[in-house]
Amino acid sequence: MSQVNFDIAALRSFVTGVDLGSFAKAADRVGRSTSAVSAQIRKLEEQTSTPLFRKSGRGLALTDAGEVMLRYARRLIELNDEAASATRGTDLEGWVRLGLQEDFGESLLPGVLGRFARAHPKVRIEARVARNTDLLVRLDAGELDLALAWDDLNLSMRARHAAGASVLLAKPQIGWIGSDALQWDAQAGEPLPLVLFDGPCMLCDIATTALDRAGIPWRVALTSPSLAGLWAAAAAGLGVAVRTHYGLPSTVQMLDAAAYGLPALPTLPLILLRASSTPAPPVEQLATIVLEAVRGYVSEGQAAAA
Repeated sequence: MSQVNFDIAALRSFVTGVDLGSFAKAADRVGRSTSAVSAQIRKLEEQTSTPLFRKSGRGLALTDAGEVMLRYARRLIELNDEAASATRGTDLEGWVRLGLQEDFGESLLPGVLGRFARAHPKVRIEARVARNTDLLVRLDAGELDLALAWDDLNLSMRARHAAGASVLLAKPQIGWIGSDALQWDAQAGEPLPLVLFDGPCMLCDIATTALDRAGIPWRVALTSPSLAGLWAAAAAGLGVAVRTHYGLPSTVQMLDAAAYGLPALPTLPLILLRASSTPAPPVEQLATIVLEAVRGYVSEGQAAAA
């Protein structure tokens, strides 16, 4: 039997199409025509001898084989790009300071740093996992080169947007997070117990404003300096936390807002911010790896939710 050799360009078009939800958009991203991308997908299906997509309403969804191919395609592309980056950037030196949310600390940071360190062993990385306000302040102060943050639309960040130094990655839904252990009798007029960060928190402000507008009383049941503390309190039933679905531990889940009589919350832009619109080569290399990792993480999360 002859060995099947998948084409990296075809795999890249496949993954990009899945991530963007459109092969027309994927064609723009990879610099090919839509017909060329379609031909690449057909070639992959010929090589695997099975359909990778099935019809789902007006769109397309991955088959079981397509889900398997997606996981392997991401790994193959990552290894390809890592090899290309490593051979081109063996002499790359410098220092990169990266900041990101606790939501992504365990899920993304080890893989991102490991991949970058293998490709660029002479570049030193300083990583900081912190709250959104702290990340933005440090970025403005020149203490970070890159930050994966929630966009709170303050003026300094708007100026960065205008300079083209930010990339929008996703707009996840903010939600009410709790567990089956939650004891709250809304019918009896009990205020909703909240577990919140012990300082300024944009998501908490959004949630409490929504509760006030809906006329729902609330109280602070617990404050914590860390996200782990919020998850522990929510899992124990002490109250409800407010966050997106990123990084949720298995001990808690998104609550059905309507079932609990809670107001729906808005989406929140997740962005990668650079301290400069013309970053140094090591910063740009790390930004590329972070973007790829986050897009893959977001895409997988969306597929699991569906």
